[in-house]
Amino acid sequence: MPPKAKITKDMVIDAAFEVAREFGAENINARTVSQRLGCSTQPVMWHFKTIADTRKAAYEKADHFHTEYLLNISGNDPLKDIGLNYIRFAANEKNLFRFIFQSDNFSGKSLSELIDGAELIQIYDILAQKTQTDLEQVKVVFKSLFLYVHGYASMFANNAIPYNEEELAKELELIFEGAVYAASKGGK
Repeated sequence: MPPKAKITKDMVIDAAFEVAREFGAENINARTVSQRLGCSTQPVMWHFKTIADTRKAAYEKADHFHTEYLLNISGNDPLKDIGLNYIRFAANEKNLFRFIFQSDNFSGKSLSELIDGAELIQIYDILAQKTQTDLEQVKVVFKSLFLYVHGYASMFANNAIPYNEEELAKELELIFEGAVYAASKGGK
């Protein structure tokens, strides 16, 4: 029976994720991942035939981490909490935000395709309960909110600007109310 591998695939993924988190995804390579693990590059390349495969696995972990971060809501206004979590994530996890949203992983997809993504169903359910509207109106409201929130998040992820959550919460409330009103009027 061959000896049990000391470095598992999950350990490699975790190390690549941590490299992306600390130094940026562009620094994921066999050397940096193996240094994080305290091993040679051989185990890294054993589990992943290419560094592109390693990055893809780290991206999936980062995306899952981001989703959990977004859905960590506790207030009375879950949609505002999700929006603030999205912006807070960009401010606190700059490298992961850039890895997920600014690394060309959506290449070839339209905004409509992104909005129709299955991973957003949970958020749509929250929004539908909050607005008491149908799925199409929910998508209109979400798209407006997403574009606004993503713009703010990008500013925080790429610039050293002060983060004022109280101010952001007030602005999110205004944009939410405006988007809901517009959707209820059929976008007119």
